[in-house]
Amino acid sequence: MSPKPRAGRSAVGRARIKRLGIFGGTFDPIHLAHLRCAEETREALSLDQILFIPSARPPHKRETVASGRDRLAMVRRAIAGHPAFRASSIEINRPGRSYSIDTLHALRRQYPAPTKFVFLLGVDAFREIGTWKRYDELFSLADFAVVSRPPHENPPPRSLLPVAARRHFCYDQQRRMLVHTSGNRIVFLDVTSLDISASNIRRRVRRGESIRYLVPSSVERYLGEHQLYRRRNRSS
Repeated sequence: MSPKPRAGRSAVGRARIKRLGIFGGTFDPIHLAHLRCAEETREALSLDQILFIPSARPPHKRETVASGRDRLAMVRRAIAGHPAFRASSIEINRPGRSYSIDTLHALRRQYPAPTKFVFLLGVDAFREIGTWKRYDELFSLADFAVVSRPPHENPPPRSLLPVAARRHFCYDQQRRMLVHTSGNRIVFLDVTSLDISASNIRRRVRRGESIRYLVPSSVERYLGEHQLYRRRNRSS
C-alpha cells in the first residue's frame, strides 16, 4: 500500500488557525493607526492571525491613488516581522470591483471550517453596511469586530444596523455585542485614538513634508524609492 500524501505546509498552517481576522481596505497607504487597530483587535478577540487585504477597486470610495501592486507591497513591508499578520492579494488578483461578500466566499474555500472568520471594520463603515452587496448574507459568514477610536458617540448598537436586519439580532448588553440568528456576533471595541489619515499622508508627501511616525519606516522608504503620491496622475 502506498503511503498517504502529506498535507502541504499551507494546508497544515491553515488548519491550525481557529480564529482568522479579515482586515480589508484601500491602505493608500497603510499607516500606524491601521496597525495599532489590528493589534488591539487581535489581542482583545484572541485572533490567531489577521489577513490584511488591499482592495483592488473599492465600490464605496473613489479610485485609489497608488496601484494595487504598490499598496500590497507597502502592506507586506509594514507587517513584516509580526508573526500573526499576513498580507493577501485575493482582491488585487480578482478583476472588477472588490466586494466583501465575494472575498469571504473565496476565503472560505481557502480556510474551511472550523476556522472562524472575524471581519474588522470601523464604526463609520459599519453605519453604511446596508449599502454593501448582499450585506444580509455577510452576517451569517463571519463575526464582526466594529472598532472606534474615542472620543466618540455611543449610539444603541441595534440602531447601527440596517432596519431590515434588526429582527435577526438580539443584544447582549453585558458583553456589548449583537448576536445574529446564525450564532455569529457583532462585537464593539474601542481602540487607541490615533488621528492619522491616508489622505493627510498623501497631502504631506505632495508638499514635501515629513511623514515620519505616521507610517512605518519601511513604508516611508518605499514611498521615497517609488516616488509615490508626489505626482498627481493616478496609477492603475
